[in-house]
Amino acid sequence: MTIENPVSGERIVIRQSAADTNGELLLWDLFLAAGGRVPSSHAHPEQEERFTVLAGRMKFRVGWRPVTLGPGETVTVPPGAVHSFANAGNCTAHVLVETRPALDMERLLVTAAEMARETQRTARLFPTLPRPHELLLFMRDFEQEVKAPYVPAFLLRSVVRPLAGLARRAGLDGRYRRWRHADS
Repeated sequence: MTIENPVSGERIVIRQSAADTNGELLLWDLFLAAGGRVPSSHAHPEQEERFTVLAGRMKFRVGWRPVTLGPGETVTVPPGAVHSFANAGNCTAHVLVETRPALDMERLLVTAAEMARETQRTARLFPTLPRPHELLLFMRDFEQEVKAPYVPAFLLRSVVRPLAGLARRAGLDGRYRRWRHADS
């Protein structure tokens, strides 16, 4: 499966899915265009990510520590660590990414790319940002896989869950539901 995110410049090729590894691993190739970057700093509460640069140069921030890597170099991001990454070179970077355990990360990547594509196509003022209620739905559906940095878990539970529930009950989840099930 190939996933393309036009906002971040990411092209993701799944090598091994959660189904292939009994949920233990999601193994994927990340091709990141020059100038490309992950949309925002984030953390994976229950997952470790290991990035091995195969070609190009990548800049990572893990916690407050900046790291720049070239071919053959690896950085490991432990569960809960806030991180971000960007292409540090002038050509497409190729990175092998291991996500353990896989959880629903593949669906998260597909949904994020669908959201980015549609938001870029239809938004007028901020063409790279989803609508607030769609972001809440995303955060609720993938709370095991990703969380906003520096936001306490109790706040996420007490605010995001109820607001996402309200958005669903109000019928504001039509576009999001299409994105969430794009590869089904």
